[in-house]
Amino acid sequence: MTTLKSPKSPAMRTVDVARRAGYSVQQVRHLQRDGVLPPSTRTATGYRIYGEPHLRSALAYRALAAGTGPVEAKRIMRTVHERPVAEALALLDAAHARLDRERTDLERAKEAAAAISAEQIEDVRASDALSVSELAAALGVRPSTLRHWDAEGLAVPDRVPPRDTRRYSPAQTRDARIVHQLRSAGYGVEALRALMPDLRHGQGRHGQGRHGQAHGDLEAALAARDASITTRSRALLDAAAPLSAILAGPADH
Repeated sequence: MTTLKSPKSPAMRTVDVARRAGYSVQQVRHLQRDGVLPPSTRTATGYRIYGEPHLRSALAYRALAAGTGPVEAKRIMRTVHERPVAEALALLDAAHARLDRERTDLERAKEAAAAISAEQIEDVRASDALSVSELAAALGVRPSTLRHWDAEGLAVPDRVPPRDTRRYSPAQTRDARIVHQLRSAGYGVEALRALMPDLRHGQGRHGQGRHGQAHGDLEAALAARDASITTRSRALLDAAAPLSAILAGPADH
């Protein structure tokens, strides 16, 4: 649990915490309501009194929200204030582990997407097309996933009569492979919907210049993801100092 005041923790008003943490007064009140800040005391006239632990909590939350998102950041801060230290550290370890997995997935996506987008599609034959079940098995996804990508315009197969059966040509299979790799790297459907047309138009026989542009678009998208991971990783690092002070206990407050 976090203590409120000590000789090293001068009293602060709500506005003082807000200014030093970069929040509005109302946001500080919301943070306390949500358990991000420890309980505060009040003066005889009803004004809240805050100490250094409150400021550190606000700063820690600000960094954690940038690194893990506000929902997980609130969960971590509530655990810091209400639960044993080991539980808070476990949540922080999990946050770092998720970023590590994202980095690993991103590196694999970079390698795979570069190889896939560089492939040349020549001499396409009808027998080269794959069914939904065949492609799903090859990618290690569910057939329903491929149907979802089809509905979103990400990897759209041909429809073969008389039953309108989905069949994926080599170029369409490549689309699905790229989507699979980018989804694994954390890309959402909306981002892929904007990216895939350029990648698709740059493939196959549409010319080396256009292909080079599409490959550049893919590299830029992956680089943006890399930058996002780096930003979130630095945010977790920024949260370390105020969190360490809070977890150190009353003697450090």
